[in-house]
Amino acid sequence: MAIEIERKFLLNGDDWRSEVQQSSRIAQGYLSSDPERVVRVRLRDNQGFITIKGKTAGIERLEFEYEIPVADAEALLKLCPNTLDKTRHLIDFAGHIWEIDEFHGKNSPLIIAELELASSDANYIKPAWLGAEVSNDSRYFNSYLSEHSYSTW
Repeated sequence: MAIEIERKFLLNGDDWRSEVQQSSRIAQGYLSSDPERVVRVRLRDNQGFITIKGKTAGIERLEFEYEIPVADAEALLKLCPNTLDKTRHLIDFAGHIWEIDEFHGKNSPLIIAELELASSDANYIKPAWLGAEVSNDSRYFNSYLSEHSYSTW
């Protein structure tokens, strides 16, 4: 059983940009955005994925992700009522990989830093460019953003 343990943060300024090591454009949509069971479809570079996530408890939830053919991901995205467009930037900082999601379209100019951890009490060093933690604010979940665009908040 796979468990996702993730912290989310807003960012302070653009200093993080100079540390980016890799970037990918991502399109994703939700076949189900029910908090009990989220089902996500994603296209990233030349890969397709389907992901099932359970209900969030604190910063933990069940997560099952499987690679699927790109053509299947494209077809499934067409079934999604709303999609997200974002660029994911990766930064290796103090032994952890930070994923910085820069949203486009109706969720612009939102930028969120995410860090996956091995345990909910794992230690990590916060980069200077991190802002407020929003891990427990469901408005910053991608599934929520797909239905409630940041630009309308």
